[in-house]
Amino acid sequence: MADARRVIGSGVIALCLLVGGCGAGGERSSVRADVQAALDRRAAVVLGREGDTYDVPLAQWSYHLDSVDAEGDRATADARLSYRVRGYDAVPVTSARVVRLARDAGGVWSVVSEGPGQGAGQQLWDQGRVGVVRGAHSLVLGVGQSTDRLTDFAALADKAVPAVSDAWGTAWARKVVVVVPASLAGMAELLGSSADSYRGIAAVTTGETGGRAPADRIVVNPEAYGTLGDVGRQVVLTHETTHVATRAHTNAATPLWLSEGYADWVGYRGTSRTPDEAAPELRTAVSEGRLPAALPTDADFGFGGDATRLAQAYEGGWLACRLIAERWGEDRLNAFYKAVGTHGKRSGAVESALTTVLGVTLPQFTEDWRTYVKEQLA
Repeated sequence: MADARRVIGSGVIALCLLVGGCGAGGERSSVRADVQAALDRRAAVVLGREGDTYDVPLAQWSYHLDSVDAEGDRATADARLSYRVRGYDAVPVTSARVVRLARDAGGVWSVVSEGPGQGAGQQLWDQGRVGVVRGAHSLVLGVGQSTDRLTDFAALADKAVPAVSDAWGTAWARKVVVVVPASLAGMAELLGSSADSYRGIAAVTTGETGGRAPADRIVVNPEAYGTLGDVGRQVVLTHETTHVATRAHTNAATPLWLSEGYADWVGYRGTSRTPDEAAPELRTAVSEGRLPAALPTDADFGFGGDATRLAQAYEGGWLACRLIAERWGEDRLNAFYKAVGTHGKRSGAVESALTTVLGVTLPQFTEDWRTYVKEQLA
């Protein structure tokens, strides 16, 4: 059973931490030292080492002061926050932050507010009180969500993790962090982008490709997600969990038709969804005589553009991976995915992997895929 708890209130973020202040007219170096000390004290309280104890799933929380601009009894600091979620982050997550401080008549500095730095997205706790539900293979963090709803996400993620391991293998962390903001606008603020970029997108996975990702997070759009049925919700969570599992083998060499198509293949694997049901936009195109001439390009996957083109790109990538799994076997599909990533750069990656793993050329595979699409959707 998931353990639901409420953590990190907005009051923590607005917490004023008092430290010994500079004397009147203190030098810039003294102000900098006092500001860093204030940030250190703030970090200690958040972690529960001093003051009130907060039920926070954190193993690390610290600030590195980059610069401070002080004028009289006011200061603005640019800092880097590093934090690590206990049991989930192998290395710290780093985020640029702007911290505003004030100094009282006794020369004591206090933190007034903290928010995202230039070019950085919000952190979930910037948006309000955070609720936490712990599942068997998941940690779900939410704002403006009931405990029951967060528990539902944990249940879906707990099914997704073993499903991904069954398809991909167990050489990954086998646990995920799911972030559920209150709205589409909240999702966009977390990602540092516009809401229009993610309208209609049920979830995305953040993290660095090609290695140990410090911040793999499945970020949910609660508005789009809420329109899905039970199967669709599970497919989405399994799809996004696949991105977490394959992260170390996904890099600049990996085309989106492969990374997104593979994630959809794992998501639909084990369901009863047929190509007609799972690829409705591509089915319509085929029925109208508009069979794709080539595999989807990365540009076809652009958010915020043509929704039909985006849907067809996902469906085409899924059918390409489904073709490989059916004709060459699931082990070869996995080997092909890894071989593409091993190449390290885009040029020649797919061509080389097709030849060495599947024994076909790109033109041959493309024609096989076009035939397969037509057969499955005609």
